[in-house]
Amino acid sequence: MTEPVPAPAKPPIRRPKPVTKDPRALARDLLRAVLRERQPLDEAWAATKTLARLEPRDRAFARLLTATVLRRLGQIDALIAQCLDHPLKARHGDVRDLLRLGTAQLVFLGTPAHAAVSTTLDLAVGQEVAGYKGLLNAVLRRMAREGASLAAAQDVARLNTKKWLWDSWRAAYGEAGARAITEMHLREPPLDITARDEAARDDWAEALGAAVLPTGSLRLPPGSGEVTKLPGYGEGAWWVQDAAAALPARLLGEIRGKRVLDLCAAPGGKSAQLAAAGAQVTALDISAERLTRLKENLARLSLSAETVTADARDWRPEQAFEAVLLDAPCSATGTLRRHPDIAHLKGAKEVAKLTALQDRLLANAVHMLAPGGVLVYAVCSLQPEEGPARIAALMAGGVALERLPVQAEELGGPSDLVTPQGELRSLPCHLAESGGLDGFYACRLRRI
Repeated sequence: MTEPVPAPAKPPIRRPKPVTKDPRALARDLLRAVLRERQPLDEAWAATKTLARLEPRDRAFARLLTATVLRRLGQIDALIAQCLDHPLKARHGDVRDLLRLGTAQLVFLGTPAHAAVSTTLDLAVGQEVAGYKGLLNAVLRRMAREGASLAAAQDVARLNTKKWLWDSWRAAYGEAGARAITEMHLREPPLDITARDEAARDDWAEALGAAVLPTGSLRLPPGSGEVTKLPGYGEGAWWVQDAAAALPARLLGEIRGKRVLDLCAAPGGKSAQLAAAGAQVTALDISAERLTRLKENLARLSLSAETVTADARDWRPEQAFEAVLLDAPCSATGTLRRHPDIAHLKGAKEVAKLTALQDRLLANAVHMLAPGGVLVYAVCSLQPEEGPARIAALMAGGVALERLPVQAEELGGPSDLVTPQGELRSLPCHLAESGGLDGFYACRLRRI
């Protein structure tokens, strides 16, 4: 008797993994990516597949919550330690992150206690954290009662600043300067934009409800909404660029019709400035992917530039340029108020490696410059070894260059942005009453 043929097995039903719409869960995942997986926050944010499923206000809250923990991590961990009988072990990273998220909401973001505690406990699922709900509940309820008074007694500047950064800034800018810098790092930064057409700047300020800074940038307050939905974005009337980042390109002076090289150009804010000023721009970057983004940005702005994918350490043009702008790769410690993850991802060893790269870029930039041409070297770093020390090393090598001191009038008037040596040095605490600036250094040189 023939055996019956069994029916074919049904393929297993593949159910999609649940996708959370909880902004606090997103913040938890972002903290893990930055603090334990050593991933830059912007990269982790861009790789998050759940963003489109969140409402704009929930996306904004997730970003604010993550940034608050990163900005105040020293304070937050010290507060948590005061509320624990025994320190958490290294393997309890998920528990620690939940405590950080809850503390940030209770002490620094003004979230109602019941909401902060209950939503944090809702995230305590899974083998590693479920058994710690009692601990989470006890610590956070104590934080709700005592956190504000405990925080008031903290040395905020020291706790939230890595020792290597604090030592460097105190040596360079003094105790008061270091504290002023760190205070600005705790604030949500404003949104700065550069108008494509300077003649229309005041019109766009009115349309956007923006303030016009002395430096010429337009400034909107934090939380001004999604950039792409603001008036003027779609028609390419402006681009996002911190007010300090807009200054180095201006130091090249009148460049209409001149051949200008923008080294390490992506994502393209400075290339856009140069093109809008009428220069014949060559934008060079080592990353083809980043140059694609640059070209997209310029296309939106109806501006153009020749693009070159190459390593600026050894690339040479067929014809020297009349002006070169080198915004060199650096530690980016001047942008901590916008990128608080940097303090947790970089250290003094990285700075030492970067200074060697900066020297090579500077040396090659000089070779690309025609006699009489102007070179502007810039970094978004607060570290003196990446700024004035690099220029000093370059000049000590006997290169045929002379300094062209920066005048305060070129920057819109703020005299505290110019050093006694005639260099640009912006600090986060400059224009503090208006929301501060990114930290930038720039020096202008002319080839003899």
